[in-house]
Amino acid sequence: MRAVFIGASSLTVMTAEILLKRGHEVVIVECNKERIDELSKDLDCGFVHGDGTTPAIQRETDPAHSDFLFCLATNDQVNIIASLVGRSLGFPRVVTKIVNPEFEHICLELGLEETIIPAGTMGRYLADKFAGRDLLELSGMIKDEARVFSFVARPEDEGPLEQIAIPGELRPICLYRDNAFILPEEGTEVKAEDEVVVITHQKFLAKLKERWAAGKENHQAPKAGSSVTFKEDESPLNEP
Repeated sequence: MRAVFIGASSLTVMTAEILLKRGHEVVIVECNKERIDELSKDLDCGFVHGDGTTPAIQRETDPAHSDFLFCLATNDQVNIIASLVGRSLGFPRVVTKIVNPEFEHICLELGLEETIIPAGTMGRYLADKFAGRDLLELSGMIKDEARVFSFVARPEDEGPLEQIAIPGELRPICLYRDNAFILPEEGTEVKAEDEVVVITHQKFLAKLKERWAAGKENHQAPKAGSSVTFKEDESPLNEP
């Protein structure tokens, strides 16, 4: 497989090293020539010198023959712009790193579904480890073609959680309201801005995205922390 990285950050270098050891092809886009010269001594991969937010530079990485675009620069705005450009150029999957969690809903509203917040992920992992829980346990449970999908409820989604269930296609697992976990019970009501988490078969993901993307073109541009359309949450330990 082939991975393209925007920004030669420490996260990029660590991920690239692992992918290279596993026999994958890696290309890194970096605007700092000195950084490229430094890394090229240790990393046996391709480098493109230039601004990774521009279409011309990204085209040099050959999007049509790449599998992933990882936007891992140190600036959130750079990563978001680079991700949108990459998606428009046809990268099959685009991963966007952000530091400020306020941008998470914005990313999802823009269709950047695979957004990562490293500090938040690591913080939850450490807190769970402190409590004696293993975050990877769930990843091991989501096997075969099972997938977890989540979306932020809009006003038209309000009502009994049971109405979200589609026999044979998806089943609600839990929801989050104001970042608080809620384990559903009979009669649990969904409110706008709730994040609803469901489990489904991977063949239904496209249909679910289409359902919760419906009317998106009429949705007003969000402010930080406002409602978004949908999000897919696939375990990194499972193949797509």
